[in-house]
Amino acid sequence: MHISQLKDFKKILIIRLSSLGDILLTTPLIRTIKYVNPEIAIDFLLRNEYKDLLLKNPNINKLYLFTRNDFENLNMLNKLREEQFDLIIDLQNNLRSRGIISKLKGGKVKFDKKTFQKILLVKAKINLLRNAPPIPVRYASVIDGLELDEFGLDLFTDKEPSDEIRAMEDLIGICPGARHYTKRWPVEYFIELSRLLVQNRFNVVLLGGKIDKKICEQIKNEIPEVINLCNEDDILQTAADMKVCAAVICNDSGLMHAASAVGTKVLTIFGSSVKEFGFAPYNCKSLILENNSLSCRPCSHIGRESCPEKHFFCMKEIKPELVYNELIKFLKND
Repeated sequence: MHISQLKDFKKILIIRLSSLGDILLTTPLIRTIKYVNPEIAIDFLLRNEYKDLLLKNPNINKLYLFTRNDFENLNMLNKLREEQFDLIIDLQNNLRSRGIISKLKGGKVKFDKKTFQKILLVKAKINLLRNAPPIPVRYASVIDGLELDEFGLDLFTDKEPSDEIRAMEDLIGICPGARHYTKRWPVEYFIELSRLLVQNRFNVVLLGGKIDKKICEQIKNEIPEVINLCNEDDILQTAADMKVCAAVICNDSGLMHAASAVGTKVLTIFGSSVKEFGFAPYNCKSLILENNSLSCRPCSHIGRESCPEKHFFCMKEIKPELVYNELIKFLKND
């Protein structure tokens, strides 16, 4: 479909069920569609646990929540059937989302996941994604002629920074978690980096959700001076806390995109993943540290639970002192 058709549409549905980063990467598309047609109503279907990512977004008309309860999903699907969507944009493009849109009326477009190119890069190291645009631009390409603005991601929060850090200066946020092992910089390196930061009179705050609690507690136990604000997946509170940080140091994770979305400088450590997949920090002040000397990277486009080569050099050769020195230069570079 073409951008000119958007001006005549009254209601559209966007589907991106998960996950944290992938949903945030849809926000430039949402914003641009609303700019093209301010009167259009944009509804969004996503999994219940991610609803806070879009809950305060002024460009969203209504959220539909996908749950683990089959009865609730059937009820949700019946409600979607009652809506008269002019267009359904499937940015998930998997069996589940295709099953949903097959039951709905209206025009339909799907995101090209470039699955073959990703497999080719991982398995054969043939890189057909070298010139591929970032994911937000690829999302927007489902509509011919639609060009995104120069701004980044959106994450709106109505919460205030936590009292423990509200008035702190020289505050560095550390997000040590990631869903998969090969995307996580070693916890002992985060401990050493935190020690360097504290010794050099930086304040350090640990940020994360439920799956990050163990790692954050381990760092806090070793470096009592750090502040542990890891929470129960309260992304709106985490976003508010990120806003007062001079920079956030993180892995290639959903919280990397959250930090990008609130306008904080982001220093990211890439292990098994590479920028060509399209998930680098988008249109923000960012720095990526990665080991480009390895022929085994990337070993996965989503992450693995162990290093297939058994050495994990992609992360282990990025030393804490290097990260600290790069951070100092990054902070000075405005």
